[in-house]
This record gives sequence, structure tokens and C-alpha cells, in this order.
Amino acid sequence: MPKFRRSSRAARVLVPGAVAVVLLAGCAQGSGGTAAATGTTAPAGTSPAAGSPTAESPTPGAPVTVTPDPDGKVVPGTLLVTDFGSDTVTFVDPARGATGSVKVGTAPYGLAVGADGRAWVATAEGVAVVDTASRERLALIPYRTDTGPVTTGEYRGGGMGIALAPDGRRVYVGVNVPGGNGTLEVIDAAALRVTRTVPVGRRPFDVDVSRDGTEVYATNHDSFDVTVVAAGTLEPRRIEVAPYGTEGGLGSWLKPHYTAVRPADGKLLLPFEGERLAVVDPRTGRTTIEPMTANTHQHGATVTADGTLLTVGTGPIDPDVDEGPSLTVRTPGGAERVYPLDGPHESVAVSRDGRTAYVTGGFTRDGYWDGLTVIDLGTGDTHRLPAGSRPLGIVVL
Repeated sequence: MPKFRRSSRAARVLVPGAVAVVLLAGCAQGSGGTAAATGTTAPAGTSPAAGSPTAESPTPGAPVTVTPDPDGKVVPGTLLVTDFGSDTVTFVDPARGATGSVKVGTAPYGLAVGADGRAWVATAEGVAVVDTASRERLALIPYRTDTGPVTTGEYRGGGMGIALAPDGRRVYVGVNVPGGNGTLEVIDAAALRVTRTVPVGRRPFDVDVSRDGTEVYATNHDSFDVTVVAAGTLEPRRIEVAPYGTEGGLGSWLKPHYTAVRPADGKLLLPFEGERLAVVDPRTGRTTIEPMTANTHQHGATVTADGTLLTVGTGPIDPDVDEGPSLTVRTPGGAERVYPLDGPHESVAVSRDGRTAYVTGGFTRDGYWDGLTVIDLGTGDTHRLPAGSRPLGIVVL
């Protein structure tokens, strides 16, 4: 049976009196933000049902910025990142750097891109729909869930994780409700409106969909769980994922952040602290634990078609025993290579050929920087690339 390091566990769980500080300070320390005041085109003749929130189209004078690429086309391999610090998404050419931005809404977090080239961006105000070819915001779909005043910062209300159904007809977005449980909102991608809401756990960092589209998974950071939602009935089912236990509650560091769905068998992969990989069978709810080696607090995760897992280490919780920021690349057989990173990072995407990783420097806490780290997965060479302001989410177009 594998042995796991336990020496720093006490440092990873705050005493109850510190919980209030954590709620102000973020997943680790510092929110890094302050309050702010603030698919497919709908077929002709389509209108939302009476009484339902509707998509808001840009109007003259609306804060929409269009910065086309010089050749007017989407170059395959272009990166699209959400700029949590500037309310935009930015297009990044891996060779040239940032090539333009589009205003989408306050504090954008996760994003997903469909086969039609439309990007769906979870912001504090609603889900923005961006045409990546013309580089313009087409709509802003408001949430049904009441999330309170629109703010910025790590604990802001509104959309976090977001994913598309395989057929592109539905968009699923996890909506954070400050101080309470969140919801999973279901968007009709053609009508551009929310059709259903489903209760999930607290702070749904990530949303994923099974390969066959029959299940949706909301990873809820502050309630130590994943909500499994049947796509047909929208019935939710909770699976606790807490390989260290739930001691400390909201003050604990040892909570799930992001999930990757393993292509081979549909199991959920949730990395914890560079020490433990929780492998969850969503059908049975059973979790098995496998050892990891990076020994660092982990956030963003993605998996390639062959089952290779990539996960971002944001840095130490306890500098006396933990390692610094890194990217772990883990083969389906469990072998790992750990690439050191300079400073905290948040999310990761992989080039189409699988040779290059792009890691966002935005980070949900203080310590972020405005760019990407590009890693050659063969040689281990890295370089930095300017991007938007505090980039968090990332996809390869």
C-alpha cells in the first residue's frame, strides 16, 4: 500500500478561528480582486419563453471590443484565454503573442469552444458568446440564479466551470452563489437562454461532460464533492471526494479543484497536493487513491486523448515541506514527469500534436502575472509569452 506524506497536513487545515480570514483571503492567501460596479446563432424567429432570462445582444455603445487578426482568420493552434483582470478574452498566437481581445463581461473564468468556433465564457454577469472568427461578442446570457452584486475577486458570484455537450446543443455552467450552494445552469445553445437549473455544491470550480454526453460533472471546491447530473433527467447525485477528509471545512486547503474525465473508462481524475490522485467512478461513487510525486498544491487539470494527465501545481502551502510551482505530466500507467515553473499558474492546455503545454499565469490568488508559460514537453524548455490581464481559462482553437 503506498505511503503518503503526512507531516504537513496540519499546516494545510486552518483552525476554525481562521475560517473567516480564508473567506476573505481566497483559496490560499489574498483574493487579488476588488468589488466592481457593475454553439450556434439563434434561428430566425426564435424567441425565449416568457419569463425566462434572455440573451443580451451587444448594442451601440456597449463595451465590446473587436480586434481582428491581420489575416481575418482563426489560425489553427491559436490560444484563447480568459482575462480575469480585464473582463476580456484574448487571442494568443503561440509564435507572436497576443493578437487581440474581446470584451465579454466582468471577471471571466472558464470557457469552452464548440465545433462551430463559438466560445462560451463564464463571467460574473452571465455567459458570453464569442464568434472566434469575427472576434466579436454575439450575446451575453444572464443567469437565472441570484448571485448577488456583480463583483470581482476569487469569491465573486457567477459562472466558474463551463462545458459543452458533445453535440453542441447544450452548455453547462457552474454558478457560484457566495455563502451558499451553487447551481448548474443548462443553456440551450440555439435559443441562447437558460432552460434549467440544477442544485450542486459550493463553488463549482469545474464542469465536465462524459464522452457520450449522458452525464455532467460539477466539481465543487468548498463542499468536498462532485455533483453527477444525468443529462436526460437532470437529476443530481453527490459523490464526496475528500482523500484527506473534510476537517477544517471552508478553511481547509485539501479540497477538489479541477477534474479531468479519463477517455478510456470515463472515470474522473482529481489531483490533490501533488500527493494523491483521486480516481472516481461516477457510476458507483467509489474512489481509489493513487500516489503522485510533485508535492505541491494543485489546481488546473486536463487529459489528452491517450489518457495522459496534465495538472498545474500552484506552489507550496507550507514552504518548509512543500515544493514550488510545477506542471505534472502523468502517463496512463502512472509514470510522472514534473516540470518546474517560475511562479504560480492556474490552468493548462495542450497543443494539437501533444508536444507543447500552455499554462496560464493568472492564478486565482495573489502572485499572478499577465502571461503564459510555454513548455516543450520533450526537452523541458520553457519560455514566457505575454497574454491578457490575469489569464485563467485557456483553450486551443
